[in-house]
Amino acid sequence: MKNILYTLAIATLVTFTSCKETKKAEEPSKMENVMNIHDEVMPKMGTIGKLVGQLKPMADSLGVESAEAKAMKDLQEANKSMMDWMQGFGDRFDSEEIMNGKELSDEKKAWLEEEEEKVQQVKENINSSIERAEEILSKQ
Repeated sequence: MKNILYTLAIATLVTFTSCKETKKAEEPSKMENVMNIHDEVMPKMGTIGKLVGQLKPMADSLGVESAEAKAMKDLQEANKSMMDWMQGFGDRFDSEEIMNGKELSDEKKAWLEEEEEKVQQVKENINSSIERAEEILSKQ
């Protein structure tokens, strides 16, 4: 009887531990969330450059108040916001924290909350500026 209870206790413990680890593995950390947002929008930087190149001749000929010039400026600002965010993020966190899940201090955990909000705003700026530029170019 003791052996059965012992085996049952071990099996329950193993099941509980493996379920807990599986759940933990499925939920990305805050750092992973931030990096996932970055990784989602970083490839769009090439699109921004392409769209700026397409809008520039139109903006130059139509003037700074044109929709084309404003769209180009929005794209450039979105590009700059990504570059500025990456610089600031890299100044706050080292590669061990970013890539290897090194434990963060309480101060850095607070910073990470700020950085998540910032990169979310960068994402919105990039996506909306691309959408606006593509809409203008589709009417040409």
